[in-house]
Amino acid sequence: MEGRQNDGALTVRPVGEDALLVTAGSAERVASLYAELLARRAELPAVTEIVPAACTVLLDGVADRAALARELAGWAPPERPPAEGPLVSVPTVYDGADLAEVADLWEVSPEAAMRIHTEPEYRVAFCGFAPGFGYLTGLPERYHVPRRATPRSSVPTGSVALAGPYTGVYPRSSPGGWQLLGHTALRLWDTGREPAALLAPGTRVRFEAVARG
Repeated sequence: MEGRQNDGALTVRPVGEDALLVTAGSAERVASLYAELLARRAELPAVTEIVPAACTVLLDGVADRAALARELAGWAPPERPPAEGPLVSVPTVYDGADLAEVADLWEVSPEAAMRIHTEPEYRVAFCGFAPGFGYLTGLPERYHVPRRATPRSSVPTGSVALAGPYTGVYPRSSPGGWQLLGHTALRLWDTGREPAALLAPGTRVRFEAVARG
């Protein structure tokens, strides 16, 4: 069972013993494919997990991998609205070390930058990097910013940050090169909670500016 590609540029490859990796080619096509897979899940061979990423969707724990690969090889997923989940509010203190630099890139004041970041309703496109870290889309393209030229060796837990087309919240302290806008006390990853990750793919997110406690 080698990689299979259809006219819609879906490529299906086996991974490990019971998984398939489907390459869709763009974040928009991944969102459509993910929504289509969720909508048609009951019709497909059993799958334990459906995990979207930036350009791919991993289907893990596939009961009949050959049958599902044949099915997917013929797909040309229609454009669908992104899968929508619950709405999570993230109370954020906008005191990040890079807030002024981001404001300069946007050619606005730090106060205006804070308002710009709180305006959109974001959506978790996919998770990765660290347990509980969600890549959030929704910031208009004119506000996309580059990663820092020199990453920090340690970014504090709860840091609210930007890089490229994404915004996100560091669930734990780690190295990182995103631009830091502020911080939240919200727990993004809690193994005592079910599910442990607060921000799963499809979750809608709003950032709410709050004063330092």
